[in-house]
Amino acid sequence: MTQRRENGLLDRTEVYFTVAHPTEGTPNRADLRKALSGALNVKGVVVLDWARSEFGRTATRGYAKVYKSKEHAMALEPLPILVRNGLAQKVVKKEEAAPKEAAAPAPRKEEPKAEAPKKEAPPPKEEPKKEAPKKEAPKPVAKEPAKKDEAPKEKKPAGKKEAK
Repeated sequence: MTQRRENGLLDRTEVYFTVAHPTEGTPNRADLRKALSGALNVKGVVVLDWARSEFGRTATRGYAKVYKSKEHAMALEPLPILVRNGLAQKVVKKEEAAPKEAAAPAPRKEEPKAEAPKKEAPPPKEEPKKEAPKKEAPKPVAKEPAKKDEAPKEKKPAGKKEAK
């Protein structure tokens, strides 16, 4: 146990801890809760908030809260923490379950295909009415000097300059 603090306002004990496990891998949450309750001689509920082990080390550091009753822990702790500690069941939304059933396609019933109706001759098209051609005003043309012999220069990035 690294640090222990009594929180009178929330009526719980907060504990920072370090657990050594030289011969085993990282312990699971249930094993950590049992080890903490044994080390603290607690009859209440131990809620493990987080536990982290560093790569290459055989020790796990963490933070846990000890409550006197399960009801008090249920009232103060958020649902994801309670689910991780096995004190509450995960709530499944009805909206998520419904699309799974609707996602499965219904088997198609094969119906005999009806023959396509024969195409009749299209009705004769009416000739479009001829309109008088519109006269447009001539646009003024600006004269530009003709440069047929010169090829357009390639644009080069500003950062690169040619060496001569």
